[in-house]
Parts: sequence; C-alpha cells; structure tokens
Amino acid sequence: MQTYGQYCPISRSAELLGDRWTIHIIRDLLTGTTRFNELIRGNPGLSRALLTRRLQQLQRAGVIDHDANGDYCLTAAGRDLQPVVFGLAQWGARWTFGQPQPEELDPDLLLWWLHRRLDPAQLPGPRFTVHVTFGDHPKQYWIVVEKEASLCLADPRFEVDLSLRSTLTALYRTYLGHVSLADAQSNGSIELRGNRTAALAFQAAFQQSPVGEIVAAETPR
Repeated sequence: MQTYGQYCPISRSAELLGDRWTIHIIRDLLTGTTRFNELIRGNPGLSRALLTRRLQQLQRAGVIDHDANGDYCLTAAGRDLQPVVFGLAQWGARWTFGQPQPEELDPDLLLWWLHRRLDPAQLPGPRFTVHVTFGDHPKQYWIVVEKEASLCLADPRFEVDLSLRSTLTALYRTYLGHVSLADAQSNGSIELRGNRTAALAFQAAFQQSPVGEIVAAETPR
C-alpha cells in the first residue's frame, strides 16, 4: 500500500479507504452483506483476488472480522464508517447524481440489489414468484421468494404470481429513490401485472436501496 507520507488523520484514512473497491466493500458490509460470494455478486468488475486483498487489508486495519462460519462483519471501527459512507451518498445525491449513463445500467446488478431488499414476510407463501422484463433490454429475471428471495436468470418453471415490466432506467431510478414505486406505477414507467392481492403484497415487500431516502431527499420535486 502506498502512503502519502503525511502524519495527518485524513491521510491515514485515505490510505486505507482510497483504494479501488474498498468503499464499495464497506458499503455492502454496512448494508447487510456478510459472505465473500455476495460481495463478488454485488460488485461486478471486482475480481476474487482483489477482493481477497482488500478484505485482508481491512482485517489488518481492524475494520472487519472474519468468523469461523466464513462471515465478514464490521468491527466497532468499521461501524463507525457509516456516517462517512452515507455522507458520501448524501453529497453524491446532491451534487453528482443526475441521469444515469448507459454504461452504469447493469440489469444483473440491479436485480441482485432489488431481490436482496425484498421483505419475504410481506409476501404470501409458501412460494411467490416475480417475473421481471424490460422494454429496452432483452434479459429477463425471476425472483422466487420462499423463506428467502432467490434470483433466477433462467425460467424456474414455477407459476408466476406477479409480472413487473419497466425500462432499465425507470427501475434503477425507482429502486435508488428518485421516485417511489407508487409514483412509478402512476406515471406508467413500471407496470405490475397480477391479481390485486399479489400486487399489494409486492408493493409492501418492495424496499428501495439503503440510500433511497437520501436520494429522495435530494431529488427536486
């Protein structure tokens, strides 16, 4: 690790947190990710070798622990980074978070985020299946919710309880807090097809990004 050679707390913090992907790893740990493979799935472009190095750096710095079950968790020092990371989210939402660029719209990543935020307790069991399609992208997805939500890239052959159709940009902006799901439905950018019970259950289960409230507060009305 290169250092700035300055005896300054900002320099020390930047030396630890300024490497590529480190803030993303801490972001995900702060928002409930605990497993190595989950960190990989939530950060396309991050190699397994680089993730291993970053986790080792954070362990040596006392920011994370790695337990006997294979879970990564934040220490007190790591949890103290929450206002730093969410402060970056607030600054970014206020000053840099305009319309998405095409290269930023990754449907795999979006559906990975979205399915992990669904609240299974709000959905009728024993199984609830959501089929997601886009008007501007060929990929389609199935979210199968039993005790937990699973994301399928191929048809699992279960009966579909609800179909969600949108554009990629509209679903990103809804998930990230620019607009609410109710408003997206009202303006037609997101369409839910299913019976009323299934639609209401999905609306209750749908949770925006952990930074959704921050983005919503900074989005002009």
